[in-house]
Amino acid sequence: QVQLVESGGGLVQPGGSLRLSCAASGFTFSIVTMSWSRQTPGKERELVAKISHVDSSTDYADSVKGRFTISRDNAKNTVYLQMNSLKPEDTGVYFCNVAGTMWWGQGTQVTVSS
Repeated sequence: QVQLVESGGGLVQPGGSLRLSCAASGFTFSIVTMSWSRQTPGKERELVAKISHVDSSTDYADSVKGRFTISRDNAKNTVYLQMNSLKPEDTGVYFCNVAGTMWWGQGTQVTVSS
């Protein structure tokens, strides 16, 4: 069955960095667009970044442009989210998703705090 397993979350100070990973299985990873979203307290789930399967083109929410980078390794069936210059407002649970589907991972907690 489809599995998406996120990892790499944790506690980091403002200005710090984290790299999230999402290992996928149960489907043909190389032919789907992948995305990262986050759920922050009191807000709706927000699409953070996505990466196309066609040409690996990327798209980002304005709130993370210039700080976050999404990438994928089709050989490893894995999508990554490199997060730099983290801010307290980046705190939340981060989920990977096969774009346009109901396939979601269980999420990984990111906390940015001093």
